[in-house]
Amino acid sequence: MFRYVHTNIIAKDFQRLVDFYKEVFQCKSIGETRDLRGEWLDKLTGLPHAHIRGEHLCLPGYGEDHPTLEIFSYDTMKESDIAINKRGIAHLAFEVDQVEETLRLLLEKGGSQIGELVQTVYADGRKAVFVYATDCEGNIIELQSWSE
Repeated sequence: MFRYVHTNIIAKDFQRLVDFYKEVFQCKSIGETRDLRGEWLDKLTGLPHAHIRGEHLCLPGYGEDHPTLEIFSYDTMKESDIAINKRGIAHLAFEVDQVEETLRLLLEKGGSQIGELVQTVYADGRKAVFVYATDCEGNIIELQSWSE
């Protein structure tokens, strides 16, 4: 069997980021909170004395328990640069009814806008609205809306 299960986000403050995704993107708690430590976790992560706390949130528009955003905080973390063109996973994308309205809420909850909000028409006639933004911890998010 193969199935996509989750995307993990490491947060400075996991609870603040959990609240952000619940309020802005209607993610739902599924009762899977974590407070993990032990020899097994040290071996898995390659980090001595690793301690992880966090929660799984069900993504909107899918089943009752998967796929999820797994939002964790480690007691000790490394900082990194945020860039839309950095190698690796670049952003999470959410299709929303109203990009402008969702962007406003995202900004109210501590996120920020990266580029300009744009509208375009694809060759097949579909119209799209896009904007890149960040969540309250600087993770890049794409907001998108489509119409005929």
